[in-house]
Amino acid sequence: MTTPATIDLDAVDTILIEGKSLPGAMLPILHAIQDKLGYIPPELVPRIADELNVSRAEVHGVITYYHHFRQTPPGRHVVQICRAEACQSRGSDALEAHAKAELACDFHETTQDGTFTLEPIYCLGQCACGPNIMIGDDLYGRVTPEKFDRLLNAAAKGKP
Repeated sequence: MTTPATIDLDAVDTILIEGKSLPGAMLPILHAIQDKLGYIPPELVPRIADELNVSRAEVHGVITYYHHFRQTPPGRHVVQICRAEACQSRGSDALEAHAKAELACDFHETTQDGTFTLEPIYCLGQCACGPNIMIGDDLYGRVTPEKFDRLLNAAAKGKP
């Protein structure tokens, strides 16, 4: 197995050692790895499987079952659009169409320049203020296509 030089294997090993004794250890471990690296590199699947004493297919199955997990590095900014019913009733379908056209990518994809990754999310807990999005850890409500464009411009320029 070859591992890209950018993967912090010491950090991954620490996550595996600390997490393997947890009940239902696979999900907390996968979350911790993605939190640390930004994604779960496919090259780590054998390492995770060996440490948890499960098959590679089982690890791969969990990673691909949950939309939250990424197998490729995300863009510099992850943009999540709420797809829950409340946001849909407040216009998130139109916002989603605008975002996909503006970014020229679909959900679970990254813009060609690597700046933005577009992801769906199911409820951000701000239903009365929909449609809602998150850019990184920042939550925004009542997002119109125009507001979306302003937020993306600010994020691309490194402004809040």
